[in-house]
Amino acid sequence: MAASDLLTDKAIRAALKAAAVEAKARKISDGGGLVLDVRPTGAGWWRLRYWLEGKERMLSLGTYPDTSLAQARVKRDEARRLVADGQDPSAVRQEAKAEAQRKRQAERLADAGLPPEGSFEAVAREWLKTVHEVKVSAGHAERTRIRLEQDAFPWLGRRPIAEIEAPELLQALRKVEARGAVETAHRIKDACGQVFRYGIATGACSRNPAADLRDALQPVQTSHHAAIVDPVQVGKLLRDMHDYQGHAVTRAALGLSALLLLRPGELRHMEWAWLDLDAAMLTVPAEVMKRKKADKADGPPHLVPLASQAVAILEALHPLTGSGRYVFPALTSKQRCMSENTVRSALRRLGYGNDDMTAHGFRATARTMIAERLSIAPEVIEAQLAHAVADSLGRAYNRTQYLDQRKAMMQAWADYLDCLRKGAEVVPIKGKAA
Repeated sequence: MAASDLLTDKAIRAALKAAAVEAKARKISDGGGLVLDVRPTGAGWWRLRYWLEGKERMLSLGTYPDTSLAQARVKRDEARRLVADGQDPSAVRQEAKAEAQRKRQAERLADAGLPPEGSFEAVAREWLKTVHEVKVSAGHAERTRIRLEQDAFPWLGRRPIAEIEAPELLQALRKVEARGAVETAHRIKDACGQVFRYGIATGACSRNPAADLRDALQPVQTSHHAAIVDPVQVGKLLRDMHDYQGHAVTRAALGLSALLLLRPGELRHMEWAWLDLDAAMLTVPAEVMKRKKADKADGPPHLVPLASQAVAILEALHPLTGSGRYVFPALTSKQRCMSENTVRSALRRLGYGNDDMTAHGFRATARTMIAERLSIAPEVIEAQLAHAVADSLGRAYNRTQYLDQRKAMMQAWADYLDCLRKGAEVVPIKGKAA
């Protein structure tokens, strides 16, 4: 027996009996700092007295007889080795308990199909719910969630967010780049950057590795919606549209695409309730517009003055679709609006592919030609396009700003298109809306 092993089980039982008889607690030492705290109740507590950084400390090693003398000595020796290495046995034990608790929690979350606490996925989903979904539209939030689920969570989701470094994030983004989705890779990087910034704010991590990837991804090749801006070619397009032999509703959609300067989604979702043909005005609700979530909820509607040509198309269309909700209902159901592919398919039937002209390209055509051919002031055009442009004081345009000029512009634009369609030689017109 080593010199420090002073106790025997017989001696311990005798001490327990004496404490019970005397109704008085006592301590008996096994040496090496190991002490049994004997209680009158017949129980004993193993404790280890040790010194670290010049301070006396105490560590509980269990109860006797649940923890035997031999087991207590093993625990004592293990603790003393930690002290010899400069470690605090109490702190080591607490960390082991915390790690075991984290492991159990992770297992419970895994069984429930949830990510571990502090993981990238857990922080990302919290950010999505508490910040992103509140800030942006439902569709925008859904696209962000899908991108993260498809291209970030499989590689980073279960990793502790605090341990993710720039090379690991870049490796995940490279997988997206490798399939040619460069723009998607940039969008995912931006979303991850917001997740890391949220993690910093909530204490889940201390830095944002996405910020280190500023020039690490391939640049996005900017592409614009195909649009025709040559007057002769625009005239031919208008004649082709005028002679379109497809469904009358589709033909009307083609004509109004050129006249109204709306985004394709705004045109497709147009409702008869938005129209005042007597006043020649279309009022597009804020929630339909391409805006931030707060502006969709509380922002003003967008006013679209109707040229006489647009009113004529709508009046002719009313007997066909006016009994329903949508101006352009789906061909198969009046309960839904026209498909986003309808105008695109019609253009293809007319011989205009995606490289020639798109549904969204009508806005680009109008924006360019109204400025160049009609000499309308840019701020008037931008206001009608519902672009978020501020004035000289930084204030966003209100819904009625430049309304008189916009009315004149929309009629001038429709008249100009008529001239092009008829093949007239058109020279630049000085607009009154400057």
